[in-house]
Amino acid sequence: MSTPRILLCGDVLGRLNQLFKRVQSVNKSAGPFDALFCVGQFFPDSAEQLEEFTDYIEGGGGRSQIPLPTYFIGDYGVAAPKVLSTASRNSANLGFKMDGFKICDNLFWLRGSGKFTLHGLSVVYLSGRQSSNGQHFGTYSQDDVDALRALAEEPGVVDLFLTNEWPSGVTNRASASDIPAGFLDTTGSDSSVSELVAEIKPRYHFAGTKGVFYAREPYSNVDAVHVTRFFGLAMVGNKDKQKFIHAISPTPASTMSAAEISMKPPNTTLSPYTLVVDKTALEEVTKRSTASVSDSQYWRYDVSHKRHKSGSGEGNKLCFKFIYSGSCPRGEKCNFQHDMDAREQYLGGVCLDFLIKGKCERGPDCNFKHNLQNEGESHSRRRRGSENDNGNRSKECWFCLSSPNVESHLIISIGEFYYCALPKGPLVQDHVLVIPIEHAPCTLSLTQQSNSELVKFQNSLKLYYKNRGKEAILFEWISKRSSHANIQVVPVPSTKAAAVQDICNLAAEKLGFKFVVMKFNNSSDGREWLRTQFDRNYSFFYVELTEGTILSHSVEENENFPAQFGREVLAGLLNMPERADWRNCALGKDEETKMAEEFKKQFEELDPNQ
Repeated sequence: MSTPRILLCGDVLGRLNQLFKRVQSVNKSAGPFDALFCVGQFFPDSAEQLEEFTDYIEGGGGRSQIPLPTYFIGDYGVAAPKVLSTASRNSANLGFKMDGFKICDNLFWLRGSGKFTLHGLSVVYLSGRQSSNGQHFGTYSQDDVDALRALAEEPGVVDLFLTNEWPSGVTNRASASDIPAGFLDTTGSDSSVSELVAEIKPRYHFAGTKGVFYAREPYSNVDAVHVTRFFGLAMVGNKDKQKFIHAISPTPASTMSAAEISMKPPNTTLSPYTLVVDKTALEEVTKRSTASVSDSQYWRYDVSHKRHKSGSGEGNKLCFKFIYSGSCPRGEKCNFQHDMDAREQYLGGVCLDFLIKGKCERGPDCNFKHNLQNEGESHSRRRRGSENDNGNRSKECWFCLSSPNVESHLIISIGEFYYCALPKGPLVQDHVLVIPIEHAPCTLSLTQQSNSELVKFQNSLKLYYKNRGKEAILFEWISKRSSHANIQVVPVPSTKAAAVQDICNLAAEKLGFKFVVMKFNNSSDGREWLRTQFDRNYSFFYVELTEGTILSHSVEENENFPAQFGREVLAGLLNMPERADWRNCALGKDEETKMAEEFKKQFEELDPNQ
């Protein structure tokens, strides 16, 4: 299958004749191209250009045709409200339509914000510009930004990110000779875009509005192995003859190998958006850590705001990010409400649009509920349906042995109550998961008999690692939204094992809490104590260190606790912060099978089920 061929252009300003004449020329000499994306203002600047513009928009079968599928995000300018209002009322464009509202043949409006796949490429966009005047068209809302923040947490690499305005600070750490003459970062730049691009980490980022062409050197991303390339595109027909159209032919990230996607050109710079860590904080890290730890570990926890109980949002608008994911990175600075009742309604199947906007445009076509549940109905429904729900979930669960989705080639040992398997994307070699066979959200709520088997697994793994000069670090993250529990067991060199407690404590301090620390003579006593600390109404994290030391933390409502805390801390300790995200460590099935077979062979003598 050939790679997609994509054209991108800057502000069109209604000059469709000039644009499509150039597109046809490029298509003839270097095409054919699959699609055209337009960033910056798409509609005319003045009424004089309307006739040319409407020849394409309203022509139907008339004299002006659009030569290839064209997508735009600059939904502002003369005639924009009229054209876009008409498109919005079209029944075919109702509801969540992230792949574009059809304006006419081959022309699509990417409204608000969203993510869709085109010819295998993952495309994310933010339509409009930043504004506080509440315009219906031409501006993006905080909900649009929050939606992208939620999408950024989904697995997979984004290929293209489209914005109208440039990200603030994009020229930081860039070669001064490449920056356009007279460039001003304050004009036509947006700090929200720079925050989003740092979270989304796309392979390509295109923007318009500044009227100049700029191809920045590739830059590396924090917590990702691939680089990002930024392009600012000039306006169509500009007098300085600056480049306004650019062609790319990228291989979709979803089809690339880990080696291909992690390649970095020689001119790659550090990210222009990374936070500058205070020098005194680094000195404190050096003093408190007894091992050589990468500084990049700490950026995530170096937060200045305190943990919050709820957003201090004014008015009655709800925070999309909080409703969708249960947390909001803006904390108390968020301008929207963090309403737990609304989140409970969402978890109970109520439509997100209905909750946030009070109505849903999809109407009867929507698969979610358009009425609020009272607490009694919600809880009784959960009790009555819990048994059936468990059965349905187990069929879809990655960890249930009865599920068609289970990765059986990774399994290394099966007992009566637990089984062991290698994880997808292991942090290090011999990284193991211990998983209950029962579809249960947490190991601390299972029977005493099953706990005895778990301890046998843990002791066998500890001995296995010790024979290889390593110590076992075990941790479990129990979220209120957890489906199937798993304990992660990560081998750490014996020389670094003593530093794990200090590193965990320092990371906790940066997040604004302290671990409860206890020491026990054996794992059984430690797990009995953990049972007394766990409250199923709260999320919970614990880590078992060497010599029977256990650190635990009960996560408060709305507390911003990273779900990958354990893995991220160990990745920093082992000087491999790029492996904090399991997706960066994914292997092919053949390689996974080989690793599992090798582990089974070496573990056979200690396997409690042999």
